[in-house]
Amino acid sequence: MARPAWLTAPNPRVLDWSLLLGVGFVLATGIVSLFSGRPSRAWVFLTHGLGGLVLAGLVGLKLRRVRHRVAGARQSAVIALSVLLAVVTLAALTSGVAWVFGASLDLGPWGLLNLHIGLGLVVAALLVVHLRSRFRLPSRSDFEGRRTALRYTALVVAGAATYRAQTAVNSALETAGSERRFTGSREEGSDDGNGFPVTSWVADDPGPVDRTEWSLSVDGAVADPLEFDYEELGGDERRAVLDCTSGWYSEHDWQGVSVASLLDAANPDAEARWVSFRSVTGYRWSLPIEEARDALLATHVDGDRLTHGHGFPVRLVAPGRRGFQWVKWVEEVRIKRRRDHSERVAIFVSGVR
Repeated sequence: MARPAWLTAPNPRVLDWSLLLGVGFVLATGIVSLFSGRPSRAWVFLTHGLGGLVLAGLVGLKLRRVRHRVAGARQSAVIALSVLLAVVTLAALTSGVAWVFGASLDLGPWGLLNLHIGLGLVVAALLVVHLRSRFRLPSRSDFEGRRTALRYTALVVAGAATYRAQTAVNSALETAGSERRFTGSREEGSDDGNGFPVTSWVADDPGPVDRTEWSLSVDGAVADPLEFDYEELGGDERRAVLDCTSGWYSEHDWQGVSVASLLDAANPDAEARWVSFRSVTGYRWSLPIEEARDALLATHVDGDRLTHGHGFPVRLVAPGRRGFQWVKWVEEVRIKRRRDHSERVAIFVSGVR
C-alpha cells in the first residue's frame, strides 16, 4: 500500500534547509543550556532534547533520499564530506540519547556528555564547510503548503512522543538516566565534603595557593576598598547545588563569607551594577549586583576545609549558576558599573601558558 503523500520526504531543498535550521536550533539551545542552572530554565533542556529527536528524523529522511546517490557516486571531496557530516551528526545524536538512558564513558578528564557537546560543535563546523558547495535558497514552489505543514507537524509530534516514552522507559528500568536533574546532570558526592568530582574548565588549574601569602581584595566602584586574610573569612552558610556542565551535580552546605556582607562593608557606588570574581589564574565571572548578594565565598564545604582542587582558599558559590561560573581560587571581588565582557574570553585562556 502506498504511503500518504504527506508522509514522504519533503522537497530536497526544503529538507536541506530544515536540517540547517535543525542543527542551528539544537546548537543554540545547547549553548544556552550551559548557562542555565535555574529550574525556570528547564524549558531550554526540554526543547534541546525535542529538537535533537526531530533532527534525528530529518537525518533519517536525508539518508534515505541520498543513499543510492552516495553508493553509486565516484569518490569526491563533496561526497566524502557529506558522509563525514552524516556520521558525526549520528554520533552526536547517539551520544546524547545514550547519556539520557544512563550510559557513561571515561575519557580521562572528560565524559560522555562532553563528547556529545564536542561532536555537536564539530557538526556545526562541518555543516558550514558543506554549505559552501551546496548552498541554495529554496523558492516558493519548493513548499507544498498543507502537505509540508503536515509532514513537520508529524515529525514534532513523533519527537515529543519519543521524548515522553524515554522518560517512562528510564523510570521503569530504573536506569541512571532516571535520576537526572532537569539539566541532565546526575548526582555525585552530595553532603560528602570534598568527595564530589574535581573538574577544571579548559586549562584553569594552578598550583596550590599558599594562604599565608594570599589575600582577598574588594575594590572597584566602592567608597571603602577592603582586604582580608584567610583567617578573617567565615561566619556565613548557604545550601546550594553545584551543577557542572560535565554532567554531574552535588548539593552541599557551604561555609564562608557572604558577598552581601562584603558589599555592605565596601559601600558600592550608586551606579554599581556588576560584581566580578577574579581567580589567581585570571579566570573571572560576573554576577548582577543584586544576584551577587545571594552568593557566598566559601572556605569550607560540609564543615571540611576546601581542598585545592575545589578552589582553596576561596571559591564562589553562586546558587542557580552552572559550575564553570563558580569561580575557584578567588583573590579579588571587583565591583563595576558595567559588565566585564572580556570574561567570556578569559575563561578559555586562563591557565594557558
